[in-house]
Amino acid sequence: MPFQTHIRLIPQALLLVLLSACEPSNINDPSSNAEYSNRTIEEIADEVLAATMDRYPSMRTFYSIENSRHDRLFDNSLNGLTTWQVKEDEWLSELNAVGEPQEIGSKDWVSYGILHESLESSQEARICRKELWETSTTTAWYTSLPFIFDIQPLDSEDLKDQALKRLRQVDNFIDTEIVNLKLGLSQGYSSPRVTVEAVPSEARALLEESSPFLGIGIRANDVFFKENVQKIFDEEIAPAIHRFANFIEKDYLNKARKDISISFNPNGSECYPALVRSFVTIEPSADQIHELGLQQIKKIRVEMEAILSEHYSGESIEKFLRRVNLDREFTFRSEEEVVQYSRDGLDAARKEVAKVFGLMPKADVKIKPYPDFAASGVGEYHSSSEDGSRPGIFYIAVKDPEHRSRASQLSTLYHETYPGHHMQGAIALELGSKVHSFVRYTYNAGYSEGWGLYSERLAQELSLYKTSLDLMGMLSDQAASS
Repeated sequence: MPFQTHIRLIPQALLLVLLSACEPSNINDPSSNAEYSNRTIEEIADEVLAATMDRYPSMRTFYSIENSRHDRLFDNSLNGLTTWQVKEDEWLSELNAVGEPQEIGSKDWVSYGILHESLESSQEARICRKELWETSTTTAWYTSLPFIFDIQPLDSEDLKDQALKRLRQVDNFIDTEIVNLKLGLSQGYSSPRVTVEAVPSEARALLEESSPFLGIGIRANDVFFKENVQKIFDEEIAPAIHRFANFIEKDYLNKARKDISISFNPNGSECYPALVRSFVTIEPSADQIHELGLQQIKKIRVEMEAILSEHYSGESIEKFLRRVNLDREFTFRSEEEVVQYSRDGLDAARKEVAKVFGLMPKADVKIKPYPDFAASGVGEYHSSSEDGSRPGIFYIAVKDPEHRSRASQLSTLYHETYPGHHMQGAIALELGSKVHSFVRYTYNAGYSEGWGLYSERLAQELSLYKTSLDLMGMLSDQAASS
């Protein structure tokens, strides 16, 4: 999938972590890999990239890769997953046979390290069976798939035909999700109920005129094309959305687990460290992660207390954070004000960051309000094109502005745009032949989110936070990540 963060995502990584219960054999036994040792790392990376693009066709759309077709969706069937996992195992065996390059920092060394970690961590995380239960307001299919149509190219008759072909696959994609989730429930897998309760209403928001599925008909400025889009939507997509929402509402929620911890899913205790590794490439224990979080919270509270003592009459942290989303002095008056506040912040950040960084991305970034179906989001970045011609997009939440605090608006902006995800991701895309294309198109959540958190602090050094409320918002976001 593309460089997209959910505030997911995530995150979600560019290579979706696809999971099953299959166990590979002899993967780490070099003696069993002799047949693979005749190809170079570059050749293996070429094959993995081509296969990845084939499995995740939307990558070509999100990055606007030249000479690409834009007429397919990701195969979310379990058969497709099994086929993919066989390939993953073969590539990992081949890499093990080749061995890690000795020249640290070389192009092959970088490619090998990223490929090997991506494949091995994906293999390890199969025990989670995420394909059978991810359907929360941050992981359900509608949190990513509709955005493809927001940037679907429509500049020729052929491209419009490709768009219609892709659109006709949406109903099958949704129905396949239902099949997978039903199987998950039968085997004891589910998302926590509290994270799924809003899913039906959010999915149904895709039935409104603002739906990206209908948006391509408007963007094309072609009456005949728009009629075809409407027909596919009315006869195929809308009924599938109704089926999904009704399934979640009437069947899934009654059987979803009430406990938040993943340990209440089958093999949940084994899944937890595997998921941690898939995000950060290392495997600290839950206790180590908890202890580090406590240490960070302790430091952040000291900073918060100093600000509250100087600017808010020594008010307690807990009391202040409770009222920051309620008191009118801290909130917006309109959706337009939310958007303009962020755009003003983006303009300021772009100027200040350019003063201290010698390398800036070619691509710009723009701010758009979330569409209604994703209105519960807290902000997310979608990648620019690899040639820099199409800007990245930072989606922001604007609904219910009178209960939307200004406190963390800027810290989230800096995390997602400049000097955060947009700057990092766009520069990586624009590296060209300096690294293998697989490396440019993929990323590690631990690194990217670490850069995002650093960017929040860097913005403080650049004096981009103008008020004590901005600083409290930044510290609150840092605490949430701890």
